[in-house]
Amino acid sequence: MNSALIPNLDLRQESVALPLRIDNPNTSAAAGRHTHSLVILDNRELDRQCLAQCMAAQKADLQILAFGSIEEWKQKRDEYPPLSAILLNVGGKKIDEPAVSEQIRKLSSEFASTPLIVLADSDDFGQIVRALEYGAKGFIPASVSVSVCMELIALSVAGGIFVPASALFAMRHLLDSSNSTARPLAGIFTDRQVEVVEALRRGKANKIIAYELNLRESTVKVHVRNIMKKVKATNRTEVVFKLNDLFLSGGSATNSLC
Repeated sequence: MNSALIPNLDLRQESVALPLRIDNPNTSAAAGRHTHSLVILDNRELDRQCLAQCMAAQKADLQILAFGSIEEWKQKRDEYPPLSAILLNVGGKKIDEPAVSEQIRKLSSEFASTPLIVLADSDDFGQIVRALEYGAKGFIPASVSVSVCMELIALSVAGGIFVPASALFAMRHLLDSSNSTARPLAGIFTDRQVEVVEALRRGKANKIIAYELNLRESTVKVHVRNIMKKVKATNRTEVVFKLNDLFLSGGSATNSLC
């Protein structure tokens, strides 16, 4: 059974290769009232059929289609209402797995005007960021209810982008961590020198630093010399060594540098 569109699943028909239709059982004229469709992509047939049936019970005006691949849907696309969104259920797979990342990129590129939403077991911040980088318009963790899932899909269809609250908390933690590592520099260098310091710690040449900070290379050299004096270093290598030591010590080496 390659595709899924189901009203009432009869176990006696499992051996018959027919498309399954999923309509809201409480709506007798549901098939005629569907104006758009949602495609669930999941190569696990039982999972996609169960999810599709649950979603159909929540949304009477949206036809829920479930397929193992987008190619299966393409073969029958003319039979269904216009596509409103694609829900890619990756389950426990990692977003950065080559097969998964390529699938997200391909779908988001081919269906640029149709939101692609990723449904996954994990709500790991790194995985969420990668999904969005690859082109997804939303990331829904499997921990939400079906009704919430449908609301989040509707948000994506309306043009919004949803990520779990856990991702925002993780982002805030990263920002706080970034700010805390910059504090040891605040009492030693000027704001511009701090920017040069960050570039030096990344091993960037004066010419690159000048380009990125929109400065003259001669100005960068002046900043570097002043930084060397402040940390009592005789060359760039020693500057980087002492700066890294400063960051690792969290600022406790400030007195020894000045």
